[in-house]
Amino acid sequence: MTNVSWYVDRLRLMSVAEVGWRIRQIVREKCTPAISRRRSIDLKPSGGWDSAFEGFVVAAHRPVFLDQQEAKQLASQQPSLVARLVPWARDLAGRNFSFFGYPTAHLPDPISWSYDPIARVHWPDLPTSRINYRSAAGDVKWIWELNRLQHLPVLAQAWQMTGEETFSGAAFRQLDSWLAQNPPGRGIAWRGAFEAGVRAISVSIAMQALRHAPGMTIDRYRLVLGMLAESARRCWADRSRFSSANNHLVGEMAGLATVAILFPELPEATRWERLAVDTLESEADRQILPDGAGAEQAVGYQVFTAELLLTVAHLLWLRDGRAPDKLMTAVVRSARYLAVLVGRNDPEPRYGDNDEGFALRLGPEPVRTVREHLAIVGAAVGDAELSQRGVDSLTAHWFCQDRSPTATHLPDDLFAVHGGLIVMRSGTRRLTMDVGPLGYLGIAAHGHADALALTLSCDGVDLVTDPGSGSYYGDPERRRAHRGTRVHATVVVDGADQSVMGGPFMWTRHASVTTHRVDLAAGVVVAEHDGYCRPGRPVIHRRWLIAPPEDGSILVVDLITGSGIHSASVSWPLAPTLRSSLADGFFAARSVDGEFGLQVRYAASVAVRADQIVGDDEGRLGWWSSRLEHPDPAPLLGIHASGRLPLAIATLLTPGDPDPAATALSVALEADRIRARWHTAGLEREVELLFDPASDQKLRIRQSGVSTAKASIERDE
Repeated sequence: MTNVSWYVDRLRLMSVAEVGWRIRQIVREKCTPAISRRRSIDLKPSGGWDSAFEGFVVAAHRPVFLDQQEAKQLASQQPSLVARLVPWARDLAGRNFSFFGYPTAHLPDPISWSYDPIARVHWPDLPTSRINYRSAAGDVKWIWELNRLQHLPVLAQAWQMTGEETFSGAAFRQLDSWLAQNPPGRGIAWRGAFEAGVRAISVSIAMQALRHAPGMTIDRYRLVLGMLAESARRCWADRSRFSSANNHLVGEMAGLATVAILFPELPEATRWERLAVDTLESEADRQILPDGAGAEQAVGYQVFTAELLLTVAHLLWLRDGRAPDKLMTAVVRSARYLAVLVGRNDPEPRYGDNDEGFALRLGPEPVRTVREHLAIVGAAVGDAELSQRGVDSLTAHWFCQDRSPTATHLPDDLFAVHGGLIVMRSGTRRLTMDVGPLGYLGIAAHGHADALALTLSCDGVDLVTDPGSGSYYGDPERRRAHRGTRVHATVVVDGADQSVMGGPFMWTRHASVTTHRVDLAAGVVVAEHDGYCRPGRPVIHRRWLIAPPEDGSILVVDLITGSGIHSASVSWPLAPTLRSSLADGFFAARSVDGEFGLQVRYAASVAVRADQIVGDDEGRLGWWSSRLEHPDPAPLLGIHASGRLPLAIATLLTPGDPDPAATALSVALEADRIRARWHTAGLEREVELLFDPASDQKLRIRQSGVSTAKASIERDE
């Protein structure tokens, strides 16, 4: 896609008010860079520099996040956690950095903060507004991650816990060189208020943790405070608004609030805190939906957003003895939702984008998992159930608050009406179905075209799964593939995505889902979307999911209605731990160690064929990514049919032994209904589905044959 077409599409998604605001922003960037730099250099705190520095050192009128005495207690009480932190801190002090799936890079001394050693690219020394990162060589995510300086709190902790000046000295040297090379408004590090906000959180907390270190001087304090003040100013003046006000706005406001709370000597600290907290309270209700789901339809960003909110709330709790109710309520609401998703032993949910972002990095974990997040929230609010479902970390101990423990009941099944995710369990089986919107706001930046997609896990092991984000900037073709419909467990019509991409972080048309029936007790879901209903092609995809809790098999029936002749493909992306073979009418998959299996049997109302793709480099199909820029080959099963609409495809998923557990699956279309039949365990099974959504309550399931008790079985629902 050309730059011109991207700008045209982006403009179409803006309101008149947003267009006017963006024009004013561009004019201001062009006309005031010198003023911005002068303000950051000439800043004088109220009371003078000596008084301000003294207040900073003794932590007057402000909370202390990384307390030195508490750090020493943690080193004594949690030796196993600290034993992981200190070696990592030594690597960071030695300028060894690892981000995403890229190899570890050893950087020179002093660090060149604009050089990407992975791509061997020097980002230009230009006014920030003139740097077009979208078309530049190299992966801008790598250089942004380095310039977030999120390793500084780790070095500060290591100094607090060991007393070794190696760590504090490295933190000061690296921060000094960063300040010297990155004047405000110049270079890639200042590209966007969001980067300034996330960086401000880490620098503020690290500076406070190092306030008693030998290298802390008033001159260094003045330089850093000037940078933080300019960061805070930009977080508000250049904050994300309108169609861009997603997790970026939360990151900007969290950075603004952190600077204001930890540096009350700044003349505008009181006003900044009020503006930031008021905005965060509003965004908490917008971006964490009433059912606890994340508005961005991306688990990774939901965790990131919740921890940004929690960081500010924790600072206020440390200072005032209480945190804003709206912030804490949203964080807990989100955590309870995520706790139901992961259950007690289920794999991590993976839908939507995940850029591995940390609100505040305090431990050696390469990515923030949902279970680590649950432990952090559980420690902060005293919720024993969240803590039990979580995984302990140093971060959880730092967020621990003196609260009375509570017991929370979490359901096994869930229909998140606002977020549009369905979770159904039976024994050790977890089944999810996505009936939610594409994403958040007009551009839905981090959503994937996965309407009606399923995931399936058993015994804590992924079987049918989501392939993950794949890439952001490192591999544009992989980015496109992993956001598209073909790699998700849903239906592609005529080779098109359900929603229309306008760029790597923008959708110009959103598929809309209508949910007709959700019966968690019976294990039945009926829903459809209009993503393929476009000019000249009025096509609708409806999916029936039939998974009675007592049944070992899961029936999925996809109906494509409309007019004309069309092709339809049902995808079943499997976990990379599975190996699949294609037989007559079914796939048999088994884990590498032979312990887990899955049978995928298929039929259609017209001629049908099947194939599987594993590790295709050309189309970027048949891959699974545990991290950005780190693809692993994984089977992508495809079931393909073409014909005049309507046409139906039925898939029977049977976890367990991949030997034929079900046989003779067939599907037939009649005037107003679909009939699917198969045999299993000596029984003939039949499911009758009516086309009319208003009649979906008449879904009929019949079984007939001889059971082990020699009794005839017939059941209607």
